[in-house]
Amino acid sequence: MVFLISLKMSAQIISEQENINNAILNPEKTIRLDLTNHIDDLNKIDFSKLVNLEYLSLKDDHLKEIPKELFSLKKLKILDLSGNDFKVLPKEFSKLQNLEELYLNNENNIDLPSTLKVLSKLPKLKSLHLENDKINSMPNEIYKLKNLEFLYLKRNNLIEIPKKINSLSHLKYLDLNENNIKPEFIETKNLNFGFKIDF
Repeated sequence: MVFLISLKMSAQIISEQENINNAILNPEKTIRLDLTNHIDDLNKIDFSKLVNLEYLSLKDDHLKEIPKELFSLKKLKILDLSGNDFKVLPKEFSKLQNLEELYLNNENNIDLPSTLKVLSKLPKLKSLHLENDKINSMPNEIYKLKNLEFLYLKRNNLIEIPKKINSLSHLKYLDLNENNIKPEFIETKNLNFGFKIDF
């Protein structure tokens, strides 16, 4: 059994390394790139050449700054920046005009109001993950994300449903699991908010 697990883990490592090597050797052919826990490989890759990249994970790379070359990725649709050390998204982030889904989980130091203000410039952003970010209350800047359809706030410190959440007219799903929502708000679960809420 241990032998089989070791084989599986080795195959995963080989697969990740092949992924990175392909991105270096054939950047224009790379559509998906997972650099989770691969901070040592970031300097090997010229992100500006990944012209057809649609999915990128930089999860748990402890980045203090986002590589500026990323902002030239016109086809990028899904970006995972969870578990890093930056405090705010730079203004240049708004150049990712085709970004549809963004993961900012486990970002305990992030300046959320400033970050949301930058994200409001992304017209196609539909799904936002802010899980385990120690959020006590939702900043008003969230309501500027007019095209948001899915909002994930699991494992935060919220005690109520964010006020004015109905102003997000395109919202389809709100995840509030593992927060400190008061019982009186949980009882409103079956009311018609126009979207699904999970507590």
